[in-house]
Amino acid sequence: MASTKSSTKKKRTYKKRFFLFLCLMIASVALFSLLTPTGQKTLDAWQDEVRMKRQKLYYRLGLPLPGTPNLERRKQRLAEAKLKAGDPMFIRIFKLESELELWLKGKEGFKLFATYPICRWSGRLGPKLKEGDRQSPEGIYTVARRQLNANSRWYKSFNLGYPNIYDRSFNRTGSYLMVHGGCSSIGCYAMTNPVMKEIWELILASYRKGQKRIMVHAFPFHMTDRNLRVYGNDKWASFWKELKPAYDMFNESRIPPKVSLCRQQYHFNAAESGAKSYEDVLDKNCESVTASNAE
Repeated sequence: MASTKSSTKKKRTYKKRFFLFLCLMIASVALFSLLTPTGQKTLDAWQDEVRMKRQKLYYRLGLPLPGTPNLERRKQRLAEAKLKAGDPMFIRIFKLESELELWLKGKEGFKLFATYPICRWSGRLGPKLKEGDRQSPEGIYTVARRQLNANSRWYKSFNLGYPNIYDRSFNRTGSYLMVHGGCSSIGCYAMTNPVMKEIWELILASYRKGQKRIMVHAFPFHMTDRNLRVYGNDKWASFWKELKPAYDMFNESRIPPKVSLCRQQYHFNAAESGAKSYEDVLDKNCESVTASNAE
């Protein structure tokens, strides 16, 4: 009997030690993730993989992706934000966070109308380089009405205009890089059909009210100091630093900055408060970055 009690006590002791060891390991991994860029990148990659699998599951079940605004209340959402269909539009895309932001210009500058979850994008962080690399683009693009496709294989779509003149200055190749419906990507940004329907109808409304081009800023992630530090040793770090002023200027003024290409680099200057569209924010001192194969 004494031997049995001793054995039971040892098992409990081993279980406690194992539990403490497990807690210590989890705490160490968490601390590693919080304190080192490598750990944070690992955690980011894991979160992105989990998010992509979750998005695919929701899509297959026919459910709205987590974070999707109430699409049936569009009119109410517009009224609550003191915006209306047809207001000038601006779009930002963030790969790592799988988000597409849609901004509309009200009386006091651009206001964030909606943040939509991206169901799927492909490749990894960094710009698209060549046809067939299955990489979603990063950079500054604009969308004219002729770049819309109402009969897309994936419900509806618009062409980002890749490669723009910046991309072509580096001999980058590729075609038909879209934002579209569905949840599959070989270089595009897939938004699910219900979300794409709302984006599509708001884009058309802006065109009808006179907007000639809609500017799209496609970033690898929110251009915060944290993210730039974590990814500071990436081979594309200098490119991302080049894009950061566009992110900062818009966050500060709520007006898309003027954009130009000088010596194979993006250059940004603050736009005037009255800027409404692409034509108002194009810097004429250098070459337009937005001339594309779609034009």
